[in-house]
Amino acid sequence: MPLRHLTRHDQHLFREYGRGPTVPVPDPLVHRAVERHAVATPHAIAAEHQGALITYGELDRHADALAARLAREGIRPGDHVGLFVRRSLPMLVGLLGILKAGAAYVPQDIGLAPPAQLAHVVRTARTRVVLTVAEHAARMPRGPRVIALDTPLPPATAPRPHISPDDGCYVLFTSGTTGHPNGVKVTHRNVANILLTAPGDLGIRPGDRVAQLLNIAFDMAAWEILGCLAHGGTLVIRGKDIAAAARTADVLIATPTVLSGIDPAACPRVRTVAVAGEPCPRPLADAWAARAAFHNCCGPTETTIVNTMRRHDPADPLLTIGRPTPNNTVYVLDAARRPLPIGEIGEMWAGGDCVSAGYLGDDRLNAERYAPDPFLGGGRRMFRTRDLGRWTSDGELEHLGRTDDQVKVRGFRVELDSVSSVLESVPGCRRAVTLKRDARTLVSFVCPADVDPDTARGAVADALPYYCVPDEVLPLPFLPETDRGKIDKTALLRMVEERMAVAR
Repeated sequence: MPLRHLTRHDQHLFREYGRGPTVPVPDPLVHRAVERHAVATPHAIAAEHQGALITYGELDRHADALAARLAREGIRPGDHVGLFVRRSLPMLVGLLGILKAGAAYVPQDIGLAPPAQLAHVVRTARTRVVLTVAEHAARMPRGPRVIALDTPLPPATAPRPHISPDDGCYVLFTSGTTGHPNGVKVTHRNVANILLTAPGDLGIRPGDRVAQLLNIAFDMAAWEILGCLAHGGTLVIRGKDIAAAARTADVLIATPTVLSGIDPAACPRVRTVAVAGEPCPRPLADAWAARAAFHNCCGPTETTIVNTMRRHDPADPLLTIGRPTPNNTVYVLDAARRPLPIGEIGEMWAGGDCVSAGYLGDDRLNAERYAPDPFLGGGRRMFRTRDLGRWTSDGELEHLGRTDDQVKVRGFRVELDSVSSVLESVPGCRRAVTLKRDARTLVSFVCPADVDPDTARGAVADALPYYCVPDEVLPLPFLPETDRGKIDKTALLRMVEERMAVAR
């Protein structure tokens, strides 16, 4: 028995806290929910972008014609089709058409992804067909057949292939900060489980306006797009002005970095907000939770968007990531993969219907990150998130940073996110990030530029041991972002190296 080393009380809490509710999923194929809205309300607005509109009926008809074209190209369930586009209405037609054809879509932002990355994605996902628009056709890698989404197709009846819940819905390539991006295959079962059950459905109702702010190559964009369309909402696809789209929305899904650039007071109709992708500063959570239902969430791409959620209240003593979402589990384990007693810090592993099908063409990485789930059994697998956490006494998960954010400085172990959290408690500080510069020093960056660095260092010195105090605190007007809306730590370290080179 994998729990026998725990006390009987901790065994009980391990099961109670670590298992989300068991609930039925209305439809294991999320695009079928979109089709139902097209039949029921064909004239409802599915999406808008820079003044252009598309109704549910139009979206469904265009996607049917595309699915028929893909079938003629030989696309079948189990195939992967590239979706190399910018935010647009054709992006939605492409995404839905691929799903109707039974294939998994492989998204890349054609305006941001370099040619070498596009070629890597095509090669790794064995993509025979790529969808784009005419103006970007010349940028497509050699090999696959290219179909322009803005070239009209004759009306056609979509094929109705047999699609299993365990077939792929999308293939997401992780950011690849440690090498080539890794392709993660996410199934229909995975996606429907988070988008079609509460709280992952975010209470979206027909007519609700959901902002589409994020890069399509980022898995949270699937939450925006499919989460909206599966519930009959109107997707507000942003142009260059993120805040303009947010101001007209009822629902926002964002990283904390993206959300920090939006003024809550300028968004009076926003009813629901969900953040994930990186730790959320407490002041940011409090500001939005005072105005809307604010969900702090966590989960890597491999566990399907998010697998824990918590509605935050400004009166809460802690900002936590809550509990597992429906039909999912979370375990806090030690280095030997044994459950830890409640309250002890360990690595979070995820189980249940959120666990994706794995990395494409990388058996070594699959063996390292996925493992048989001894707690659910029955051939189920669990995923190593590489996030540190612990259960509070009342069953909430505290996120305590990444295992790779736990560093040694002067021989002492430092949790970088803990330092940044103290900095974000300094009045006037909106965002902070702390990085290890070398074996002996830490450097922190705070935003905005008028944060006093001495006050900030003093706050860390008052709250944490001396070896956690950054040698430098650098105020900046804004923190650089990756193309996925997270803080760009590589750019910050490069900035430090450039400063040191000038000083020398």
